[in-house]
Amino acid sequence: MEAASASSSLHHAGEAAHHHGPPEAHRSSRVDPQMLGMLLFIISEIMVFGAFFTAYFFIRVVDGNPWPAEGTELPKLIAGVNTAILLSSSITLHWALEAVKRGNRGAFKAGMATTFLLGATFLFVQINEYVNIGFAPYDSAQASVFYGLTGLHGAHVALGLMILLMVTVRAFRGHFSAEEHRGVEIPGIYWHFVDVMWVVVYSTVYLL
Repeated sequence: MEAASASSSLHHAGEAAHHHGPPEAHRSSRVDPQMLGMLLFIISEIMVFGAFFTAYFFIRVVDGNPWPAEGTELPKLIAGVNTAILLSSSITLHWALEAVKRGNRGAFKAGMATTFLLGATFLFVQINEYVNIGFAPYDSAQASVFYGLTGLHGAHVALGLMILLMVTVRAFRGHFSAEEHRGVEIPGIYWHFVDVMWVVVYSTVYLL
């Protein structure tokens, strides 16, 4: 009994000597906190888009109003080209991420710069579309929903461009590496979300 008690005391003493500081905080999820934060943010943004799509379907399905409003026309071809531009930016961003994972800094910087320029081109074309489209948000319910959905997405593109610009500047300053590239991966998830949402908006608003 004495030998067992002594052995147990030595075991606990060894554990106490091995562990220093406060116990590690328990996590409710194995997902990385940064990744989890971005995913929760994206879920909240999907809900915001859902509210605008509800108004869109109410006008078209419930009220049976023509889309777009009579006497107006949407530039489907220009929007289609702009869609290709935005989707291309997802490809270049993925290329940049894979490049930094391989330690190829030249390709990483080129990919980030190209992604930013493609995103900026998309936003410029969308603003130019607003200038020349021929109707204002207050002209009809259809116009209000059109500007609401595309403008909401444009705001997300603008936010994404600011994030991409910061990542690009850091890339040219020598930040990120094959071992540490989370600062590229997390913004990339947001940008891919923006691209996917535009495909939904374009397909619903311009093509259906």
